[in-house]
Amino acid sequence: MLAVDAAASPVFPKIPFADFFTSSTLVAVVVLGVLLWLSKKATTGMQLVPHKAQNLFEFLVEGLYGRVEGIVGAKLAPKAFPLLATLFLFILVSNWFGLVPGVGTIGWGHTTGFLTIGTGAHDMTKPILRPPTGDLNMTIGLALTAFIVWLFITIKEIGVWGFVVHTFGPKGGLKGFMGFVVGLVFLFVGAIELVSIAMRPLTLSVRLYGNIYAGESVLHAMSTMMDGSAPWLSFLGSVALPIPFYFMELLVGLLQAMVFTLLSAVYIQLSTTHDDHGHEEGHGSHH
Repeated sequence: MLAVDAAASPVFPKIPFADFFTSSTLVAVVVLGVLLWLSKKATTGMQLVPHKAQNLFEFLVEGLYGRVEGIVGAKLAPKAFPLLATLFLFILVSNWFGLVPGVGTIGWGHTTGFLTIGTGAHDMTKPILRPPTGDLNMTIGLALTAFIVWLFITIKEIGVWGFVVHTFGPKGGLKGFMGFVVGLVFLFVGAIELVSIAMRPLTLSVRLYGNIYAGESVLHAMSTMMDGSAPWLSFLGSVALPIPFYFMELLVGLLQAMVFTLLSAVYIQLSTTHDDHGHEEGHGSHH
């Protein structure tokens, strides 16, 4: 039983400097095109009584905005929402695009069953199309984008010094010897926090990639489980066996898009909360 290759293959392997444009990049462009087309269709000719596309779009935007506002607060929601909503929609559609028949299942390689095509040069582990989130390069790019925007919002909101105080500053207001001890403890905790922050792009990207790649591998394994049987039985198995896992992958695709987006929102909230408390204490002292 052949496994799904973890690496996406170049679409134009013989063209110099075009290796970056892989099968997953091609599908990412298609996903972006679909999202742009749907958003333009939903926002063109908007009416007080919304048409179907506008109604769906408004439902998505209002639902996502409410979720984001509930995590980062009303002040930061307008700044964080464009990034978080874009991440959620792109990841969700990319995850589900991997379940479209032909994506990840049509490629070149040895004949393995009824209605399969092979060149004999490679095993069918190099599909013509791959889901973008099934490529670690793409998920790292998404995670780094979220990290850069998180850093920009954090520095703009509380400043560099505010971030240092938030990370390393002692809490509790203790003074004297105990304050010194607590300060050392929080200095150590701050160093651990910096390591944790630096690891966020890796954990975000690997979690998303691992779940989508695992789903690809499961579907591939189920579809090839009856290979070597009679042609009609092999074909029937390749169609019937993956069906239950398709429904599971629909749920996994939604959950992973939510996890990635909600964690990005939580990171923004955690790094900016301290400043809000400071303002509240300041206002309280004036009163």
